[in-house]
Amino acid sequence: MKHAFKPLLVALTLLAVGCSQSASDSKTDSADGKKLVIGASMLSMQHEFVVNVHDEMTKKAEETGIELISVDAERSAIKQVEQIESFIAQNVDAIILNPAEVEACSPAVTKALAANIPIINVNSETGVKPTAFVGSDDVEAGRIAMQFLADKLGGKGNVVMLEGYMGQAGQLKRAQGAMEVLKKYPNMKMLANQTAEWDRAKGMALMENWIQAYGNQINAVFAHNDEMGLGAVKALVDAGLKDKILVVSIDAIPDALQAMQKGNLDATVFQNAEQQGAKAVETAIKAAKKQPFDKETLIPFQLVTKANMAQFVKK
Repeated sequence: MKHAFKPLLVALTLLAVGCSQSASDSKTDSADGKKLVIGASMLSMQHEFVVNVHDEMTKKAEETGIELISVDAERSAIKQVEQIESFIAQNVDAIILNPAEVEACSPAVTKALAANIPIINVNSETGVKPTAFVGSDDVEAGRIAMQFLADKLGGKGNVVMLEGYMGQAGQLKRAQGAMEVLKKYPNMKMLANQTAEWDRAKGMALMENWIQAYGNQINAVFAHNDEMGLGAVKALVDAGLKDKILVVSIDAIPDALQAMQKGNLDATVFQNAEQQGAKAVETAIKAAKKQPFDKETLIPFQLVTKANMAQFVKK
């Protein structure tokens, strides 16, 4: 299985994304004249959407002349808290956190705030409020996806839901949004819901189990991200059931758009990785320089169907 992000999967735990520039280049400096240093802890560089967000953070760091030190939390809240402690010890100017969990990562935010270092959460939330948040409303994504299924099914049918990491904001809020819509349709039923941990292979395995357990009772699948959705699609295609079962997922990664072109994925919900990554760095710079910044930046989700898919395909 090929993924565009594989070259970024380095064995090093610490990936320094510095930028060497000539003296004539513009630089974003801290108050003491030194180049600004921002530490970033990413949920998992195994996930294409996270890699896409990180790519945009790197681009913005290069454009603005700051030093971005990135680390991979490898889905571990414990490791992520330790990484933030390390950034604090390094006395970075600001921190960007892509949280692994809502509650378990909250101590990381508390520690940064106590050290008077601005901390910006990107893409996902924590129980403790950070200096600023840049991302999208995951409840909205869940509503959009489930409403698509309700409309296509005429408000009748059985749905299964593949969820993200349990306890992460994306999982909690996308499930919340989906259930809000489902409550409006008494003839629609949630047949099964379980985590596949944002992972394509695990999504495929879970869907295979559900096909064995429920077979033709399943009318639609909602996956909390495209990776799991594509895994579910593969299981359904292999079982000869895809033409009978709708699948919608979230993120609109290139593989998902390709699956839509082939007619295997029915819809996805676009989440703007470029804006999230760029605005997280912009906000971190402003906070570090004590300039005015938005405490919350919410970037809307958009439903992607075959009708409007062309505008989301990167040329």
